[in-house]
Amino acid sequence: MSSTNSPTPSPTPGLDEAPRTGGIELKTKHRWLAEAVELVSSMRFAISMLTLIAIASIIGTVLKQNEPMPNYVNQFGPFWFDIFAKLGLYAVYSTWWFLLIMGFLVLSTSMCISRNGPKMLKDMRSWKENVREQSLRNFHHKAEWTAPVMPVTLTQQLLLRIAAKGYKTKVVEKNNAILITAKQGAANKWGYIFAHSAIVIICIGGLLDSDLPIRAQKLLFNKTAFSGSGVIADIGPEHRLGLGNPTFRGNTLIPEGSASSTAIIPQQNGVLIQDLPFTLQLKRFVIDYYSTGMPKLFASDVVLRDNVTGETINSTVKVNQPLIYKGISIYQSSFEDGGSKLKLTAFPMVGDNNKTSPLAGVVNGTTPLTAGPNNEYTVEWSGFRPFNVENMAQSGQDLRAVTKTKKSLNQTFSDDVSKHMGSGAKSANVKELKNVGPSVQYKLRDKTGQAREFSNYMQPVKVDQDYVFLAGVRDVPDEPFRYLRIPADGNDSVEEWMRMRSALMNPALRKLAAERYAQRAIPETRTDMPTLRDQLEQSSLRGLSLFAGDGKQAGYMAISKFLEQVPAQEQEKAADIFMKILNGSLWDLWQVAREKDGLKDMPVDEKNARFLQLSSNALSDATFYNAPVYLQLTGFDEIKASVFQVTRSPGKKVVYLGCLFLVLGVFSMLYIRERRLWVWIRPDSDKEGHSHILMAMSTQRKTLDFEKEFDVMKTHLKQSQA
Repeated sequence: MSSTNSPTPSPTPGLDEAPRTGGIELKTKHRWLAEAVELVSSMRFAISMLTLIAIASIIGTVLKQNEPMPNYVNQFGPFWFDIFAKLGLYAVYSTWWFLLIMGFLVLSTSMCISRNGPKMLKDMRSWKENVREQSLRNFHHKAEWTAPVMPVTLTQQLLLRIAAKGYKTKVVEKNNAILITAKQGAANKWGYIFAHSAIVIICIGGLLDSDLPIRAQKLLFNKTAFSGSGVIADIGPEHRLGLGNPTFRGNTLIPEGSASSTAIIPQQNGVLIQDLPFTLQLKRFVIDYYSTGMPKLFASDVVLRDNVTGETINSTVKVNQPLIYKGISIYQSSFEDGGSKLKLTAFPMVGDNNKTSPLAGVVNGTTPLTAGPNNEYTVEWSGFRPFNVENMAQSGQDLRAVTKTKKSLNQTFSDDVSKHMGSGAKSANVKELKNVGPSVQYKLRDKTGQAREFSNYMQPVKVDQDYVFLAGVRDVPDEPFRYLRIPADGNDSVEEWMRMRSALMNPALRKLAAERYAQRAIPETRTDMPTLRDQLEQSSLRGLSLFAGDGKQAGYMAISKFLEQVPAQEQEKAADIFMKILNGSLWDLWQVAREKDGLKDMPVDEKNARFLQLSSNALSDATFYNAPVYLQLTGFDEIKASVFQVTRSPGKKVVYLGCLFLVLGVFSMLYIRERRLWVWIRPDSDKEGHSHILMAMSTQRKTLDFEKEFDVMKTHLKQSQA
């Protein structure tokens, strides 16, 4: 009784609540996982990944990749350089976030294929025979008619007519009816599978050819980039990648007659050395040019020797015609100077010294240079070109070394330095291409480490009907060269101008030239000759001293500053007088300098007057040249070098396969249309011996072509009733 009437014991809270809570958490976890899978495998997620890859690719295209870090500092400044460096924008395609996006795209597309692929394959094999007559009546494209033929006979007729249109058919017996189900273009769904598979395959191929294997070696085997200098053979194993490295892309520079068995793989903080299973020797480098100076063809005659077997292969490597050996491709990338030997003459550009000295250098090497007491420099030979095709069109805007900018104070002499020093490579609508001969490029670095870059032409160039030597200078690598134009003398040299420059810097010669100018300008017949000569001599000496740069400025800029002290209404007249005195004084300074060197005076004629004017302009501009010496190229022994890109890319064939899948997929989706046809045949209840036919068609994309096809098929099938 008691047991029967006693209340039922309440469930223990701890035992009942725990399972319920765990079930809720498990369901929540499963729901969260299902939603995550749904998101990753969705089309919107894949499109988002593709958009991010496209943005990153745009950045990688606009911003030059894997350049030396100082180039980026000069371009963006220290602030933005640090930000861009942290984002990895200087090597976008090897950053962790780009590879992560690629991985997510592969995962998303793979999941999308795994979810929809089996359904599509099943749908392709399916005949969809489980349809009912009523459902066919709900189709948009349908037709009904009767035929005076028995169902069995009519079925055979219709099967032949449907097959004649390229459809595959199947007959299904229904209750008191016959169903013909047909399909065409089921391969359209392969387009979806192929196109999505192509994305996965291409991304996998890209990942195989990425620097992931190199990163793995750096992580697992403590490989580090080498940032010093020295001989490649002496670089330690911690900076070298072995022959088993599955993928790499490096460069090797080989001068004519030399060989290399390594490739250089650039890194952000240095380089890695990739050992090669062969030694590549450059026998000869051949290059041909267009009339514009652009390379037309360059090729390398090489000898490849296997380091293990000793097998040798003679080949010619051209652009887009690589040499492939044991899975390693050797491409003709570019060409450089291989260490040409240069002979030069150094002309002083400071003080009154006019003594020249010979100088020799090797491209990519350095040469010490002493330019006066406590002025030690190093010449870094950065480039040599045996010829330069330049645009010499006389259009006023396309001249070598001419860019007209704002005028200085007085128009008589006020064409500032930009008239004589400017961009040396401007384009114009009118072109007159001409080979202006060899040029040398170098940097002058002082003992504090500061450097300026120079580019000098070996031969005089005709500009504005005058022959001048172009001496280019720039302060930073990303700005164009500005050119000082030194007039060529009668011997096609710079010696006369250098003689004038030295004399201008000599106070004694300036004083002597002022005396001669005053004597020549004031006739003996004047009663006030001594006073006028003394005044003119002082004016002449003052003008020469200002022009030489006794103050903070020199050249025409110094004279312009001096004339600003004259009242504005008298400046034009004062400038005209001052310039006449200066030009006359410079003529006498030239003659004094020639007499000092034991030479005869130059005759007064139009040619020498023009030379004096050009020399005056160059003397004024020389202040901005700002170099202790002018180095003139006098001879050279050219040595060419070829730059090869050496790659091992196992993902290349994978990418080719992906491209094939992509073509097949796009072709299938665009040019193959899936169509389904059903024909329901049953005896006509109103007429004995007749059949009732219900026809329906469907397609994935409703187009005008399908409308016509439906009408043609309907007419074609109705013809079977006869």
